[in-house]
Amino acid sequence: MPAESVREVRLVALMCAAEVLSMAGFSAYPALLPTLRQAWNLNGFQAGFVGGAFFFGYMMAVPFLAGMTDRVDARSVFTASCALASIGTVGFAMFARGALTGALFQALTGAGLAGTYMPGLKALTDRVGGPHQARHVAFYTASFGIGASLSLVLAGRLAAALPWPQAFAALALGPLLALALVALCVNRQAPLAAEHASGRPRLHSVLKHPGVRRYVLGYSAHCWELFGLRSWLVAFIAFAGTVSGSACPWLNATDAAALINLLGLPASVVGNEWAGRVGRIRWIALAMVCAAVLSWLTGLAAAAPWWITLGLLAAYFVCVMADSASLTAGVVAAAPPAQRGAALAVYSLIGFGAGFLAPMVFGATLDAASGGPFSWLPAFATLSAGGLLWAYAARKCATPPMRETS
Repeated sequence: MPAESVREVRLVALMCAAEVLSMAGFSAYPALLPTLRQAWNLNGFQAGFVGGAFFFGYMMAVPFLAGMTDRVDARSVFTASCALASIGTVGFAMFARGALTGALFQALTGAGLAGTYMPGLKALTDRVGGPHQARHVAFYTASFGIGASLSLVLAGRLAAALPWPQAFAALALGPLLALALVALCVNRQAPLAAEHASGRPRLHSVLKHPGVRRYVLGYSAHCWELFGLRSWLVAFIAFAGTVSGSACPWLNATDAAALINLLGLPASVVGNEWAGRVGRIRWIALAMVCAAVLSWLTGLAAAAPWWITLGLLAAYFVCVMADSASLTAGVVAAAPPAQRGAALAVYSLIGFGAGFLAPMVFGATLDAASGGPFSWLPAFATLSAGGLLWAYAARKCATPPMRETS
C-alpha cells in the first residue's frame, strides 16, 4: 500500500476513534431513562423533552461551530468541544434533578457534540480526499453508531454498579480522552479554500444548491427517525420484555439496545457501497420506505415474544441506518469546497432540529394512546412519516437526480 494511502487510513481510524470516545455520554440519558422517569416522575412528553434537549443544544451550536470550520482548523473546534461535552456530562451528574435541569445539561452536552461530529468530519475531509473520500466519510459517519452503542453499554454497566449520578460523571472521561488523542496526533492544517470562505458562515446561501438542499431535507427525515428511535429504544425494549414475560435473563435492555446500535456500522458502510451502484437518491428512497414498513411492524410487536420484538427492532434499525453515510457523502460531494463547513452546519442544524422534536412527539403520542402494548404503534408510526414524504418527493424528481451516484 502506498505511504499516502497508509497515512489516510491511519487518520481515518484515529478520527473514528476520537469520535467514539467523544460520545461516551451520548446515550447515558436514554440508557437510564427507565430509572430517571421513575425517580423524577416524568410523563412521556417530559421524558421526550429532556431527551430532545440534547439535540436542541446541538442545533443551537452547530451553525457557529461547524460553520466556522471553513475559516479555522476544524481540529481546534473539535478539541474545544470535547471539553464542552465533558462539562455538560459532569453537570448533569451533579445538578440535574428534574426535567428542566436535566434538559439544560443535556443541551450543553449536545452543544459539545455539535463541535465534534461534523467538525471532525470536516477535519478529516480537509486532510484526505480523492476517489476514496466517500468511503472515508462512510466509515467516519458509521463510527457515530459505535459511539452510541459504547455509550449505552458503559452507562448500563456503570449504573448497575453505581448510583446514576456517579455513572453519568464517569462517562465524562471519554471526551477528555478524545481531546488528548486529536490534540497529540492530528497536525494543524488550514481549511481547504479558506481564502475563499466568507468572513461569517452564510448558511442560507448553501441551500441554493439543489443537491445540498435535497440531502439536507433527507437528513432531517433520517434524524427524525433515528434520534426518535434511539431516545426511546431502551424504554421500549424494557417494556416489551416486561409485557411479554419472555425477556432473556442474561441480556438486559441497555445491552440489547447497544447490540442493535452496533448494526448501524455495517448498515451504513454497506449502504453507501450499494448507493454507488444503484444511484444515491434511489438507494436512500428505498431504505426509507423499508424503514417505514418495519416501524409499523415493530410498534405492533410490543407484546410479542421478546426475540421477535428484538429481531424486528434490529431489522428496522438496519434500514434506518442504511442511508446514513449515503446522505452525508452526498452533501459533502454536492457542496462547493469553500462552503463545505457551512453546508455541514446547515445539514446538521436542520437534521438535529428534527432530532430535537422527534422524541417529544413520540412521547406525547404515547401519552395520548391507551397506555397498553398497542400504544407503541402510533408512536412508532410518527418516526417514519418524514422518510416516506422524502421518498415520495424523490420519485417525483427528474431522471438525472434519481440516477445520481457522485
